[in-house]
Order: sequence, then structure tokens, then C-alpha cells
Amino acid sequence: MSPALSKKTVKNNDFAASHRSSSSGAGVGFALPQGAPGAAGSCLHGGSPGNRRAPAALALRLAEAKARAVAAAYPSALIVGSDQVAEFSGEAIGKPRDRAHALQMLASMSGRTIVFHTALAVLNAQSGRLQTALVDVASTFRALDQRELEAYLDHDQSYDCAGAVRVESLGIALFTRVASDDPTALIGLPLIRLTDMLRAEGVSPL
Repeated sequence: MSPALSKKTVKNNDFAASHRSSSSGAGVGFALPQGAPGAAGSCLHGGSPGNRRAPAALALRLAEAKARAVAAAYPSALIVGSDQVAEFSGEAIGKPRDRAHALQMLASMSGRTIVFHTALAVLNAQSGRLQTALVDVASTFRALDQRELEAYLDHDQSYDCAGAVRVESLGIALFTRVASDDPTALIGLPLIRLTDMLRAEGVSPL
């Protein structure tokens, strides 16, 4: 790492509140930008009704935009931006309108597989170098009945999450299988891939 490059790593994503502990698992200290786009929240993303961009490409675009959004405020830092878009049957999954819609969405995915596209962008604000990566997690839902879906929504109240799934809470119990080369991506920050990218910048957690 260049002597002039700060060791501070700034993380701007939609999972900041729930990822303070998970990001520390990478062995690197993070500062969370205040007031930055996407600096709070802990849910999966979906596409807006008018957005025709492919879900994976959308995730990458959002992650890069988040990294660049705070670069000027941290000119000597590594900026980590991440975003996640859920895809079902080839389309980005949006957030439910209400409880009835949430139940409908969950029932439609019962026993089926969706893909969470988690994008990561690491921007060296000093040099301008940008690294990007996309990690997919194929997640198969259990075959759940109405009572179980009702019980889940009673617990998580996940109406502000794409697909009505809050993965880092009881939502993980909805799945029977997840498949990825970096399973930490499921909660929105792929730590294995992030470690690779930080090491490429001369920052090692070891």
C-alpha cells in the first residue's frame, strides 16, 4: 500500500447497520459515511417497475455509484460500495405493497430458486482505480404453507424488503439450500471477494 494512502476503508452499502459485525470479520476497520446514499438499511433490493436493466447489471451499477458518491469526502481512503438485487424468473424482485402482497410473493417463490446478485465496488479514491465484482447466491426456498408464511411475516415484518425476505433475520429459515463460492454474499457483503480486492490494494486483514 502506498505510504500516502490512508488505511481507512469507507463502506457505503444498503446493509451497513447489520454488517458492522460481518465486515469486522474481514479483519479491516470500516468507517460508515453519514448521510450517504444507501448508508442505512438491511434488506435485499429489487428493481423499480420502470427499470429494464438486467438485475445483475443493475447491482453493479448501484455498487459503483455508491462508492463514487462518497469518494470526494474521503480522498485518501479505499471506498467499498455494495448492493444486492434479487432475481426471480428473470426479473428483479420488488418490495411488497402490503402484507397481502408479501404473502403472495412468498407463496409464489415457495419451493423455487431465486438468485441474489451481490455487487461489490472497491474504489481507491487517491489513485482512481476501481475494482468491481459480482457474486451470485442461488437460494432455494422451502415448500412452506400459509401458516408458516404468516408466522414469518409476524416475526420479521419484512414489508420494506425485496421479495419480503429479511435474510439476516428469520428469513434465512425460509431457505433449504444456498449455493455460492462466497456464501457471505447472501447478507449483502461478500467478504471472501472483498478480501481479494483489498489485498490487491495492498491491504491485508492478516
